Amino acid sequence: MEPVLEGRELRKVYPIKTPLGRLKGVVRAVDGVSFSLMPSEILGVVGESGCGKSTLARLILRLEEPDGGHLYFQGQDVYALEEKALVPFRRQVQIVFQDPFSSLNPRMKVSTMLTEPLLVHRLVESRAQAMERVVQLMERVGLSRGDLDKYPHEFSGGQRQRVGIARALILDPQVVVADEPTSSLDVFVQAQVLNLMLELMEERGFSYIFISHNLSLVGQVADRIMVLYLGRVLETGPARELVREPLHPYTRLLVDSVPVPDPERAHLHTLPPLGDVPSPLSPPSGCPFHPRCPRARGICMEEPPPLRDLGGGRRVACYLV
Repeated sequence: MEPVLEGRELRKVYPIKTPLGRLKGVVRAVDGVSFSLMPSEILGVVGESGCGKSTLARLILRLEEPDGGHLYFQGQDVYALEEKALVPFRRQVQIVFQDPFSSLNPRMKVSTMLTEPLLVHRLVESRAQAMERVVQLMERVGLSRGDLDKYPHEFSGGQRQRVGIARALILDPQVVVADEPTSSLDVFVQAQVLNLMLELMEERGFSYIFISHNLSLVGQVADRIMVLYLGRVLETGPARELVREPLHPYTRLLVDSVPVPDPERAHLHTLPPLGDVPSPLSPPSGCPFHPRCPRARGICMEEPPPLRDLGGGRRVACYLV
């Protein structure tokens, strides 16, 4: 089976300038990231803030132009397409943003947000047909026909995210990038929205790229997980195996940082002091995690470890494994 979406050595570099316009340095937000997404699969992308997760999402949507690498959708290199040729791709790959309030146009009613894409992409013959499809989808995501005449500020946070999900799915995409879709919601609403997203995936058969800093959450929903740190991939593998037996010390850190509800076992997850994340303006040489790694050796400080294939879908960039 061929992947529906595949990234190879994706790179994005941001120049950082002083107030006077002089080049201060560069930030390698995405530094040689490769991945594949199979049909009807959930690929989880996890890491701390600033690791490059959201930049990777924008590269996948081609909301940012890459500084290197290739992105293949159904075998076609997306980065080689001209703007007009991108229209079919933009229909098939959609995104659910982290903040449902800032991602929705405050001056536009929900009915307009959802009918316009259908008319622009000519998936319906009339506005009446578009409205019919919109009403069906609104009811499926837990909203009513009466909500179509509302503006974003008239909804709660969970309702706004349901509108965002409906907007992403109205064009029947094959891939949905979910960039921290539940992080701005309270725990109860998070569970509702997450269950809705999984149900819609089962019904419509699309694939997810699920981005989050919460490894526990991603481990429950994803088929495979990719761990990012300072723009690089440190480990990938089947979700359950990676959470149960992390190989890279950074993945172990993420697993151990998950709160334990049992007070008698909580002390087992007490983390040693690891220091702050290095500045992306001056990343460390060698393995990017070595300044915080309690097991680092001399070679870890000299050369970046390659992402080695260990079999069974497990890949890790660590000299100690």
